[in-house]
Amino acid sequence: MLLAVDIGNSNTKFGVYDGERLIFKLSIPTIRKLSADDLSKIVGNKIEHPISSAIVSSVVPEIDNAMDGFLNFKFHVNPVFVKNDFDFGLTINYTPLADAGADRLVNTFSAVEKYGAPCIVCSFGTALTIDVVDANRTLIGGLIAPGMNSLATALKITTSKLPEVEIKLPDAVIQTTTIGSIQSGIVFGYFGLVETLILKVKSEPGAVATGFFAVRGTGAQSLPLPVPTPTVIATGGFAKLIAENTTQIDIVEENLLLDGLRRLHARIGLC
Repeated sequence: MLLAVDIGNSNTKFGVYDGERLIFKLSIPTIRKLSADDLSKIVGNKIEHPISSAIVSSVVPEIDNAMDGFLNFKFHVNPVFVKNDFDFGLTINYTPLADAGADRLVNTFSAVEKYGAPCIVCSFGTALTIDVVDANRTLIGGLIAPGMNSLATALKITTSKLPEVEIKLPDAVIQTTTIGSIQSGIVFGYFGLVETLILKVKSEPGAVATGFFAVRGTGAQSLPLPVPTPTVIATGGFAKLIAENTTQIDIVEENLLLDGLRRLHARIGLC
């Protein structure tokens, strides 16, 4: 069985695949000072499946050695860590390529493999990332913004009296308490942020909605065909909440990254 590991800034997720089927998931907080022994104690015997191979996407390099040691010790496998020069089946327009987050590349690859191109891939985690793939399977770029929890933390850090709040949907925009007011400002403000950013991406000159054409036939018989409207795929902890309260998201895919790791493992011939 394959173990897919997603090391994110806030959480580390483990997914066990039996062929194409995700049969087990586990999530733990990402703690940068963990050792391989610490990981063994935290994970313990929660993953009891016979693991024959492992693939890891990491945006927290401080924990990579510990994860490598843990997987070797616990499952006797040498994990493959995703590198930016892997064959994702995409033309990647990012400079320098080394700066592109592994999570963004795997999410984009996963979305294109499952839903086709063009598409817009939104990941709602510690940061919001939006990546855009045109009809020619070119990752033409994207953007990064703070995630909702990051906004709440920043508000506490940069003010003297405002508390850090739990992110949840308020019952109304106008609130009568400090905590409610912060929740309203962050959550409803974030819905507007997402709507605006996706609309701006769709209307960007040269982007997926307007700038690319497929061609049917050759020579004098060739006919330019407008590219379909891009599919907007959302993933990450707040994806469902945001999708339910905005109009621009077509699909919520909870396991987009883990499934992308499985697909990538098969693509690069490791299974």
